[in-house]
Amino acid sequence: MYRSKGKRILDILLAAMGLITSLPFFIVLPPLLWMHFGGNPFFVQERPGLNERLFMILKFRTMHEGCQRISWFGILLRKSSLDELPQFWNVLRGEMSIVGPRPLLAEYLPLYNAWQHLRHNVRPGMTGLAQINGRNRLGWEEKFEHDLHYVNNLSLALDLRIMVVTIANLLLPGKSAGPGVDAQPFRGNGIC
Repeated sequence: MYRSKGKRILDILLAAMGLITSLPFFIVLPPLLWMHFGGNPFFVQERPGLNERLFMILKFRTMHEGCQRISWFGILLRKSSLDELPQFWNVLRGEMSIVGPRPLLAEYLPLYNAWQHLRHNVRPGMTGLAQINGRNRLGWEEKFEHDLHYVNNLSLALDLRIMVVTIANLLLPGKSAGPGVDAQPFRGNGIC
């Protein structure tokens, strides 16, 4: 029951609350980012979601256009996870969930083996088991193990545990496996 309907209802309620409580950031950050980057304050990129259906993920911009250099402002947004706030819209639209495997790059899809493809049997999440167990400090094989454990054991209790640990990590950043660590690109077959 939770997997089929309850999770979606919880997602809608939490995403709506998330958007309401983060409204001040949506008022303040876009003009600041517009001035800082000299243009669009949002980052939009195609990512695979449920059943590998592609959608456009939303984030606040953290890098300069045309280069992979993160700005000091972007570092601040990533460390606080404020860059992820626009994903509440993705959750409301049904493209994402609050909890689930993080949506990876669409270019990785042809590189997955049959086991790794199973991560797309659920909606991707704003947070997930890999995020609370090491984030970018994990190797790809470990990330996929966490993703598949989540897919196979999805429950209200597991979602609540992941949300509680995520909030604790945000409030105690030293405890979190920092977003400042850049993930290595996925090369396929569990090799970085």
